[in-house]
Amino acid sequence: MVSRTIPVDTFDLVLFGATGDLAARKILPSLYRRFLAGQMPEDARIIGAARSEMDDAGFRKLVSEALNEFVSKAKRDKDQIKAFLAQCSYIPIDAKGDGGWAQLKEAMRDDVVKAFYFSVAPSLFGPLAKRLRSHGIACEDSRLVVEKPFGVDLETAKQLNADLAASFEEAQIYRIDHFLGKETVQNLMAVRFANVLFEPLWNERYIDHVQITVAETVGVGGRGAYYDTSGAMRDMVQNHLMQLLCLTAMEPPTRFEPDLLRDEKLKVIRALDPVDKSELVRGQYKAGSEGPSYQEDAENPDSRTESFIAMKIGISNWRWKGTPFYLRTGKRMTKRLSEIVVQFKETPHSIFERDGHAPANALTIRLQPDEGMDLSMTIKEPGPGGMRLVNVPLDMTFADALGPEGEEIPDAYERLIMDVIRGNQTLFMRGDEVEAAWAWTDPIIEGWVERRAQPYAYAQGSSGPEEALALLHRDNRRWRDLGD
Repeated sequence: MVSRTIPVDTFDLVLFGATGDLAARKILPSLYRRFLAGQMPEDARIIGAARSEMDDAGFRKLVSEALNEFVSKAKRDKDQIKAFLAQCSYIPIDAKGDGGWAQLKEAMRDDVVKAFYFSVAPSLFGPLAKRLRSHGIACEDSRLVVEKPFGVDLETAKQLNADLAASFEEAQIYRIDHFLGKETVQNLMAVRFANVLFEPLWNERYIDHVQITVAETVGVGGRGAYYDTSGAMRDMVQNHLMQLLCLTAMEPPTRFEPDLLRDEKLKVIRALDPVDKSELVRGQYKAGSEGPSYQEDAENPDSRTESFIAMKIGISNWRWKGTPFYLRTGKRMTKRLSEIVVQFKETPHSIFERDGHAPANALTIRLQPDEGMDLSMTIKEPGPGGMRLVNVPLDMTFADALGPEGEEIPDAYERLIMDVIRGNQTLFMRGDEVEAAWAWTDPIIEGWVERRAQPYAYAQGSSGPEEALALLHRDNRRWRDLGD
């Protein structure tokens, strides 16, 4: 199956923070791959903006180095890279002063889509947005892209939203969460709402529980100082895992439109039960052969910040009351893996108890690596000698099923940036959604801060602290093994 590439309109994209790590690793390579695919028009322009004094040639050299490092060799075509670099330019900008703004205004075109990407610290969101307006650079149809973190609590999230709202309308603001751009996440909606097979079963009557796991093998490394002020709850649960939970649990919108879909996600967040301390486990990785401890990485020997968290969450609505959602995420774990496991209940009566037991079905949605889905089914083992049952997966790996051999699945940023140019907000978070997530998260964090709770230590290369296993064991359930 060959995917269609639909070109977007001509645009000017101003990338603030263009000399930063995220721009080099994700944003610029994603734009190049869309250019290579024919989706980015030849007269589109990328204008890098940052504090560093640099000319166009210097920026193009920086972009070229990023493409050589973060784009696969198969996609590094010299002529195409040269043509892409010709569309890149650079303007030094003072985010909190007047330097460079007149030059940026002069560089912008009036008859194209204008997008402004804030790949900068949140403290600069307000000043940048204000200057885009005061210098007459942004217009009523301009799009503004902001990266997480969207605050560190409800109060700061409200302030960020207010700062942006002072210069831009909500319909112009695109709060990006790259998890929502993954093919598997979007296919979750397709599987649920485009197939009659699953939706009648997607409720507390047929689903025993849901597990959402985002495991990483890396530690906090060079991000130690930042991460120690954040932790797994703020860095992962409040945004990435929350979005996966919402897409799994939400009601079908009446139409596949941005605000209707985000309305349904908001209803899920507002239906989340408070989390008791007995339903939550926090951990910190210890020193091991793979590297130093979390406290050493964070350069804080007294740190109580969690590098791992697992929790049990209830949703108080008609669809999900009584069906627990188990979330876990951590650093320095045994495997890099992001997945959603929808565990169905066992059959109400097994007729095979003498010669075998039919295990419950499970739908596994893999976000990374090897994006795809599989549905475990029970069948008879081939051969004579009785009704021996075996559990087998009906597997759909997207790279095999949906593309030619060797073809790469587009990076999430590729889809999301093109959606910004199209003006499609479906896969972006709305301001009230962000605030609702923080309103649920803040009491949990405040609870362990008040208790001065120390995270449990866990070994690097493990599945997290033993206490996380007990979280499910006492419910007569078990985490899906990360090696499965």
